Amino acid sequence: MDALTYDDVYVNFTGEEWALLNPSQKSLYKDVILDTYRNLTAIGYNWKDHNIEEHCQSCRRHGR
Repeated sequence: MDALTYDDVYVNFTGEEWALLNPSQKSLYKDVILDTYRNLTAIGYNWKDHNIEEHCQSCRRHGR
């Protein structure tokens, strides 16, 4: 079995898609992504291949 990566769990919602989620779905998404980020960081995952800053800015733009 291959190792799980950030790209396996990250979903880049558009603003329109994000607006369709209810508050509990948005909260669950945030919790899962934060846990994934922490877990991958804890095992030394290399973030240089991923634009985490862009993802965070996208989250703020869409009110995530």
